[in-house]
Amino acid sequence: MPELDSVRGVAILVVLFYHGFYLEYGVGGLSGLERWLVAATAYGWVGVDLFFVLSGFLITGILLDTKSYPDYYRRFYIRRALRILPIYLAVLLVLAFATRTPLFLEPVPWSFLGISVLFLANFTTVFGIRTTYGVLWSLAVEEHFYLVWPGVVRRLSNRGVAICAATVCVVCPALRAVSFLVQRGLGWTDYGAYTWLVADGLATGALFAVALRGPLQSRPATWKLTGVSLGAGIGMSIAGAPFGILSRYRLLGMTLRQTALNIFFLGILVLFLLAGSSPWKRIVCFKPLRFLGEISYGVYLIHMFVFWTVDRCIAIFLPGMPAIDGHFALMSARFCVAMGVTIVICYISRWHFEERFLRLNKKLGV
Repeated sequence: MPELDSVRGVAILVVLFYHGFYLEYGVGGLSGLERWLVAATAYGWVGVDLFFVLSGFLITGILLDTKSYPDYYRRFYIRRALRILPIYLAVLLVLAFATRTPLFLEPVPWSFLGISVLFLANFTTVFGIRTTYGVLWSLAVEEHFYLVWPGVVRRLSNRGVAICAATVCVVCPALRAVSFLVQRGLGWTDYGAYTWLVADGLATGALFAVALRGPLQSRPATWKLTGVSLGAGIGMSIAGAPFGILSRYRLLGMTLRQTALNIFFLGILVLFLLAGSSPWKRIVCFKPLRFLGEISYGVYLIHMFVFWTVDRCIAIFLPGMPAIDGHFALMSARFCVAMGVTIVICYISRWHFEERFLRLNKKLGV
């Protein structure tokens, strides 16, 4: 399904713009079109939610199609390990040792690296550890999904899997509401990214994977789902905007903003799948997006480190350079340099490092 590489490409691209512009600099000192362009990147964090919906769909589909295999668990976990662990552990090693060189002002703490090895980077608050390399939280959520979901799919019928996924989609918003009320009462504003607060994105994709093997096997029914999902996601956002659904610091936003996004991204996913199997497939199989999608895992893992490195090189080797804040041209130049380096590294990694491990699948009989 090459169109799904395009979906990955879109997801990683908006995350990159968010981290490269708004999250780092905001809109201070900008005006006119430049201010609008940077402000538009403020919503790039939603790319992670798109990744969750896509991952829930793909992983559940794989599990459903192989649940009768005698080596079900072995097949799944070997394939996941060979895909995820090599570059993940390599990035942790880079963070551990590269940030302890004179180039960097502050090393990544061993405590954070330790819980990241255990895929607990979204539990830093629980352990009293500062989140140093923020992108790892979503990888932790994915790993928790991989740990639990294969057993659910194996033991339940397709209908049971659908009921379980639908339950998660209802329970997570309720838990977000409870979390908001409790933490607001304690005076806290950091609500965290605990797995039980964000798992409904994965469950939304999982629910679609089950439906696609049941009542949504016909294209007309799937087209209807596209319209309903896109309409519901947009409608919830518009109707709830006056009541705070767009802000995670309001009860309605903390509760249902994620739900509206999941529903909307489900519609996007279905639309890409339908278009990708139609005469319109060239539109959703755009080669640059597919290329980004193919290396998106590595890009997501390493891009923040490259941003750090570029910033430190500017500070050391270009000390007379004006502050980047408020200068759109300098922001854009920094972004292009960092992204160029990231893409080159990830291309080499994908086809000359990660691929070596993926070839072991055949040798291991999976």
